[in-house]
Amino acid sequence: MSTSSPSCSNWLLSYRKLKFFTRIRRYLQNKATRKRSDSSSSDHFNRLRIKNDKEEDSQLVTEKEIKLDGSVVLQKSVKSLHFGSWEEKETAAIAIEKLAREDDKARKLMAELGVINMLVSMVDAEMVGRHRAATKALIELANGTFINKALMLEAGILSKLPKDINFVDEQTRHDFAELLLSLSSIQNTHFSVNKPEILQFLIGILESSSSFKTKQLCLGVIYNLSAVLENAALLGSNGVVHTLLKLCSLKELSEKALAALGHLVVTLMGKKAMEDSSMVPESLIEILTWEDKPKCQEASAYILMILGHQSSTQRDKMSKAGIVPVLVEVSLMGSLLAQRRAMKLLQWFKDERQVKMGPHSGPQTGRVAMGSPMHPKEAQEGRK
Repeated sequence: MSTSSPSCSNWLLSYRKLKFFTRIRRYLQNKATRKRSDSSSSDHFNRLRIKNDKEEDSQLVTEKEIKLDGSVVLQKSVKSLHFGSWEEKETAAIAIEKLAREDDKARKLMAELGVINMLVSMVDAEMVGRHRAATKALIELANGTFINKALMLEAGILSKLPKDINFVDEQTRHDFAELLLSLSSIQNTHFSVNKPEILQFLIGILESSSSFKTKQLCLGVIYNLSAVLENAALLGSNGVVHTLLKLCSLKELSEKALAALGHLVVTLMGKKAMEDSSMVPESLIEILTWEDKPKCQEASAYILMILGHQSSTQRDKMSKAGIVPVLVEVSLMGSLLAQRRAMKLLQWFKDERQVKMGPHSGPQTGRVAMGSPMHPKEAQEGRK
């Protein structure tokens, strides 16, 4: 017993030591594994960061190169535009168009470099390619910059408009119309219809066989001009109303033409021109039947309201042209705004009928006051 006891004790001690060292070894192994894993993750992260840094550096270098290239192109183009031959000027205008389209800062800088005056002087060049390149460059330079537009007007761009559009190709007509649309969006500047070449150009295109796209641009110009009261009064007395009334019958152009007429009808001369036209009110009543063109219905009803307000002569013409059943249909099937306007017009005809019938033996009811159709809110809606 005494002999076996030390042996057993030694064995137990050895077992405990072995177990202890096994745990230590396992702990160290786990720690080493975690270290390798962390090291691997760290290396992977570092590699990704280095890669991203390289890509960013590359992108910055590319951007700097592009800016440098753009700056070089701009300098070269400006120099060619001022001092180059006609061929060099044309090439420079094409380069400026591209730069102005792609770089906002360059677009604003070009005004300070005298580019606009040079391009305006090229617009009436005899060679088609030259004046087309100049016009397209001006279109891009006018995009979103008030100063550039004002400089173009000061440089006399309006005097460069073609005198006779019959000698101008469709693309040139379109380019000039697009440029005018951009310029006419400026308010309180010297873009005025006092210059005869503007109306001559616009009406010439609207009455020609030009594409609908080009005509829509011209109608947009007239709409912008007619939004200024002084211009609207002049437009009303220059034959524009007659042209617009003719275009109203074309569904592709009707909405824009009616919008411009909505500005003109509130002026004395514009209203008189419409009242004297043989196309009124029949053409406007016809538009009221266009169920697929709710905006046109609304605009037509608005114009008829202005014409019929405090004018029994005009209301009589409308009644004889068969407006009442059309108004009934619009009041039931039209848009909310068209319905309101149709019901207002119907009320006028109902009141007039009661007046013509006079007192009768049945119950007497008071008349509803006609009032003005031009409620400020409704007038604002009509201009949309």
